[in-house]
Amino acid sequence: MEYRRLGRSGTKVSTLCLGTMTFGPAPEGSMMHGADCDEETSFAIMARALDAGINFFDCADVYGPDGLSERVLGKWFESAGRRDEVVLATKCRFRMADGPLGTGASRRRIMRTCDDSLRRLKTDRIDLYQTHMQDIDTPEEETLRALDDLVRAGKVLYIGASNYAAYRLSDALWTSEVKNLERFVTLQTQYSLAVREIEREHVPLCRAHEVGLLPWSPLAGGFLSGKFHRNKTFPAGTRLGGNADRLARFDNERGWAIIDALCDVAAELGATPAQVALAWLLARPGVVSAIFGARSLGQLDDNLRAVEIILSDDAMARLTKASELDLVYPYDMFTRVQGAW
Repeated sequence: MEYRRLGRSGTKVSTLCLGTMTFGPAPEGSMMHGADCDEETSFAIMARALDAGINFFDCADVYGPDGLSERVLGKWFESAGRRDEVVLATKCRFRMADGPLGTGASRRRIMRTCDDSLRRLKTDRIDLYQTHMQDIDTPEEETLRALDDLVRAGKVLYIGASNYAAYRLSDALWTSEVKNLERFVTLQTQYSLAVREIEREHVPLCRAHEVGLLPWSPLAGGFLSGKFHRNKTFPAGTRLGGNADRLARFDNERGWAIIDALCDVAAELGATPAQVALAWLLARPGVVSAIFGARSLGQLDDNLRAVEIILSDDAMARLTKASELDLVYPYDMFTRVQGAW
């Protein structure tokens, strides 16, 4: 397992991060119902991941009703006694209660959600506390001031952003600088071979300011897992296969060109498409750790092998070429004039 600095902090995390959204038996009608795993399996996955060198776990208060996934992690920390081996990340911002006070990133709410997460996680601190999405109803300085106070109180060690527009992240970094507040060390964002839009603004911004990238959905919701192929019936029982609107984003010539290149490289290496997709992402500039989920030990073991794959320059170039984005203004202009942006 390789370890990289968490942004410009001194803490090092594994290049694979265990996403815990699937942990806990989600009731019927909830977001994760049918894509979850029971408590016993969750415990086994966490133990196996930690033994394999994954020291970075990511959660959120909204994963499961009443913080279900956080509660599963808390029970495992309590029973296994391995809390100090884990760099623990969780998030706040999305709705956890009815009414106007049940959502958002205001100071009042952040102070409450942090204490709630600490209680569910059965821990005295959160290593990386992230705002799950920017909140346009709350001034960024208010959010940062609240997070700064949590750090100074010892409840949080580092802070991160997730699902921020580039302009908002830039404003947050500037505000932290001029107000002498804690700054975001990471940006958790959707990023994969199939979803590369952040390369236009977010990646250059994060690299310039040493904000580490934590990609979520590195397999594009399963599209890059090897289960989907051109001109074939989409597999039943998969989250993406059962969601026509989400699948439509990838069901086009670019999407299938990515799959073709991915499967070709995987066949050459004797690897799975999922392993190659993760390996490509881990080789991209600015990426610290890719967040993946697992519902079984088999899925975990399959993803773990991604860290053993070294892609040649030719393989990287083929995958990058197949997945390149159509350039629009002003990026096409920048490229015509200077060859890059």
